[in-house]
Amino acid sequence: MRTLLPILLLAAQTVQAQVANNGVPMQPAGIQPDTLSEVAITATAAANKSMLQQPASLVRLNLKELRRGTGLFLDDAINTGVPGVQMQRRTVSAGQQISIRGYGNGLGPRGANNNFDIQGTKVYLNGIPLTDAEGITLLDDIDFASIGKVEIIKGPAGALYGLAIAGVVSLNTIQPEAGRTSVSQDVILGSYGLQRYTTRLQIGSEKGSLLASYGYQRADGYMTHTQSEKHFANLTGTMQPNDRQRISAYFGYSHSYDERGGELTIEQYDNHDYSGNPAYIKNNAHAEVISFRAGLSHSYAFSKTVSNTTTVFGTGLMSNVSSAGGWSDKNPLNYGLRSTLDINLALNANFKLSGISGIETQGQQAQIIGYAMVPDSNNLAGYNRIGGVKSNQYATMGTASLFTEWTLSMPYDISLTAGLGHSNMRIHLQDRLYVAGSNKPVVYDARYDGVLSPHLALNKVFNQQVSVYVAYSKGYRAPVSGNIIISATGALNTGLKPESGNQFEMGTKGSLLQNKLSYQVALFKTRFSNKMTAVAVPLNANATAYTYVANGGGQDNSGLELSAAYTAYSADAGAFRMIHPFGNFSYSHFRYVDYSYQSLDKNKESVIVDYSGNAVAGVPPVTANIGVDFSTAYGFYGNVVYTYRDAMPITSDGVLNTHEYSLLNAKLGWQQNLSRHFSLDVIAGAENLTGTQHYYMVFINQLPDAYIPAPKKTNFFGGLSLKYAF
Repeated sequence: MRTLLPILLLAAQTVQAQVANNGVPMQPAGIQPDTLSEVAITATAAANKSMLQQPASLVRLNLKELRRGTGLFLDDAINTGVPGVQMQRRTVSAGQQISIRGYGNGLGPRGANNNFDIQGTKVYLNGIPLTDAEGITLLDDIDFASIGKVEIIKGPAGALYGLAIAGVVSLNTIQPEAGRTSVSQDVILGSYGLQRYTTRLQIGSEKGSLLASYGYQRADGYMTHTQSEKHFANLTGTMQPNDRQRISAYFGYSHSYDERGGELTIEQYDNHDYSGNPAYIKNNAHAEVISFRAGLSHSYAFSKTVSNTTTVFGTGLMSNVSSAGGWSDKNPLNYGLRSTLDINLALNANFKLSGISGIETQGQQAQIIGYAMVPDSNNLAGYNRIGGVKSNQYATMGTASLFTEWTLSMPYDISLTAGLGHSNMRIHLQDRLYVAGSNKPVVYDARYDGVLSPHLALNKVFNQQVSVYVAYSKGYRAPVSGNIIISATGALNTGLKPESGNQFEMGTKGSLLQNKLSYQVALFKTRFSNKMTAVAVPLNANATAYTYVANGGGQDNSGLELSAAYTAYSADAGAFRMIHPFGNFSYSHFRYVDYSYQSLDKNKESVIVDYSGNAVAGVPPVTANIGVDFSTAYGFYGNVVYTYRDAMPITSDGVLNTHEYSLLNAKLGWQQNLSRHFSLDVIAGAENLTGTQHYYMVFINQLPDAYIPAPKKTNFFGGLSLKYAF
């Protein structure tokens, strides 16, 4: 922090000096149509950053897409704007999960992905990994209202991002407008007691920027025991001392508290009984997270052909979580760096070679203590209280990735990309719980070294408007600390291998009809191998002695994704200034392959359960979104979005399925300059206008727990933003 503060103060002074003599008249922001313009992804080997030059399935969401609703919940934007990606949440504003092309999270019950955290997807915020050294991502403490851009890479991305078997999500905070200094106050109110208040200071110029914001958010919840309260503070600064250097810094603080009402059974959900899970409520189930996050980045151009960007970061987090199973405290400290070297070489008049090479390394130290929960003798009718210690573990984790990727640009707008990533991971655990007479080990070590992730792609651009590509990529997910110990015996789970994913993809993207129509189409086939599953060891013919984690079968995921947007009308005069329809579609044919494990049947007899050939649970075969953005000459703007979700299996045996559903959302806004300095933006909207029953999250293979429901009725919201520009 002693390093960050002077940098930010210097940035502020530099920017203020430049903005003071630069009065720029304000204009309504409006809504601009999408084009396949430059993408600022975290890393790319291509010297040309145009979307057409990226031989991969990339999606970028700008502020327009992120704020088609309230702008407070990222899943709203991802689920309607990114085909092939699902984002769920366990509470009003916490417990988020991300599934990219059918790869969800960590190990869960009966051989499926779990329902509690994000694994396999690397997530970054302003270049700082939110994914910890163990490979787990927590988003409870992220202020999504401060995000101005989201970029998603779909599919294994180990060549540049280490252990990223599913893909990469890059979040970037709002950037101040160049040449403007402003102070703003935003207020959003909505159904079920939703309140959001955001205060921002923005200073921007060509040579630097400073953004400081504070946000307070709360909601009463839409079912029993689901209140939410959050405090966010964010500070970002950039400074460009000269043409060769750029310095940026980020600091974030959050305090998040979300109650958990528990999952509904299928019967509760079907009967519209949203009273929750009594076991959760009795234990005052909740997730509280207090976090501090900081990063400092420095970019330096040694010459026109060689540059370096190095980011150092650290995150301190304190969390306490209770559920039906008990209470746990976790206090991890994460720290690390990412450094890349970019090289651009003109081999001759027709051939150019550009590449990126670097390292990303991260360490984590964490104390995790688990408690039983027992009745409170002073208030038996109230919540249970913390009881005795069940577990006490100190964990040290580390991961490091070396990577290099190069693009050869050739005549006729053909480019060949090849890359390779090398990743290592280590886990060191100390069991600090004393048990008299126990002979179990107290120290455990596991290493996963030499994991190689290649990437190969060929891209062809036609007339600077359309591109066609084919690509192969590979990625891995290593076991987490909870997988490496057989709890019943205390033995180290030797022989456990990282899961791997191999993806073949072909696609096309482009801008046609004088850039009025932009589109992306992708066909892919991904094979996930060594999927981890729980294996039951029989005690006798009628009982299980214990379970442990082993590499089981795989998944064969084939799919089609397409998206398109069209500027149907655009004019500088007339009542309507812009009409912009958009839509996307995904088809997923995902199947288990050679997927079996040992378990007990309903008669408590040992059996082999085989899911081979079944549809992968938790993935709707068909999803579709269609909508329209519009703006008028009178300051009015808005959108209407229709969403369709197909039925999907809740259990891997395919016996139980969700119902399909459709949603209709709408938003109307009015934006106007009140004076030379003041501007006002007023919004009103509604989610689920048809009152359709649907869910925020489905718990896979965890019956009787099944659903986290969304609100029963139409969810209304409204707000205003008042800005003063100096």
